[in-house]
Amino acid sequence: MRAAEDHVGAPGGKNPPASGVRPVVSELRGLPLSVLDLAPVTSGSSHGVALSHSLELVRRAEQLGYERYWVAEHHNMPGIASSAPAVLIAHLAAGTERIRVGSGGVMLPNHPPLVVAEQFGMLEALHPGRIDLGIGRAPGTDPVTASALRRSVDALSAEDFPQQLMDLMHFFGGDFPDDHPYRAITATPGLGDTPSIWLLGSSDYSAQVAGILGLPFAFAHHFSAVNTVPALRLYRRCFRPSAALERPYTLIGVAVICADSDERATWLAGPGALSFLRLRSGRPGTFPTPEQAAAYPYTDAERHFVASRLSNQVIGGPETVRRGLEELLERTEVDEMMLTTMVHDPEDRLRSYEAVAELAGLAERTDATRA
Repeated sequence: MRAAEDHVGAPGGKNPPASGVRPVVSELRGLPLSVLDLAPVTSGSSHGVALSHSLELVRRAEQLGYERYWVAEHHNMPGIASSAPAVLIAHLAAGTERIRVGSGGVMLPNHPPLVVAEQFGMLEALHPGRIDLGIGRAPGTDPVTASALRRSVDALSAEDFPQQLMDLMHFFGGDFPDDHPYRAITATPGLGDTPSIWLLGSSDYSAQVAGILGLPFAFAHHFSAVNTVPALRLYRRCFRPSAALERPYTLIGVAVICADSDERATWLAGPGALSFLRLRSGRPGTFPTPEQAAAYPYTDAERHFVASRLSNQVIGGPETVRRGLEELLERTEVDEMMLTTMVHDPEDRLRSYEAVAELAGLAERTDATRA
């Protein structure tokens, strides 16, 4: 366990805590918590309903004291409505006042860097100091859909990502080299309206890039748990101070379901496990009900897959969830956790975020900040 350390250079321009130090890592209370939303489309529902639930959730998250609210880019997935993060972010930011809103993330290979700079520059101009641009290098979909997004069979390799990222940052900074062909282009909005830029990852590649560039790093622990600690260590080891960040800043995505009891939480987790199984089997669909998940005829191999998937999630009653999050915090030593709660009923999702906010004392911190 590391000792308490100065909390300097946190993304979003936030001031350090009054004490000047961050909490000891074994303490959940005091840790910034955030929300990752995939806008799940449940069975028997619609895209519009799913997106309306996202607006309800971001408003409640703001009231509860969550730090930021990110939406993820996925394509060709009937159960996920967040395919256009910039559009959804504009809607969510317009419906809130203080919470930071952003992408978790924009899959940069799917988009020309100039378009991303203009979209997120516009969002930053509309909502100054509240926009996060989380960038990933995976397509967020299957190869055929990726080809349709890019309208080309070329440049489908992640090897192009470093150049795309540099172009994006130059568009925000207006600092292309004199001999660069894009030197004459001004991203409008974009130049002068720079959001907080993060790199996302599920392996060590983005960890190393984020460290070298001095950017905050968000790791997808919720689906790549085996790589979490090695990637965070690599990021910290590679980190170089930058204009954006003085010290390393780490965030992990964590799948969490908090209910009244362990049994209830396990019941609510069934649909998410089945949905992920269907996705990995090439049969994506809308988000099933707990009853549908319970009635599904799992093979032995599928049961093993589901058990492995659930083992890396924090699922249970309040005390079980508190212990799970504190153990994960102690093991990873992260600066922030971003919770994703995939359940069928939006009321159960709200209650889960409310319960975790109470465990972490978010309301007390929010009141103290506003006093």
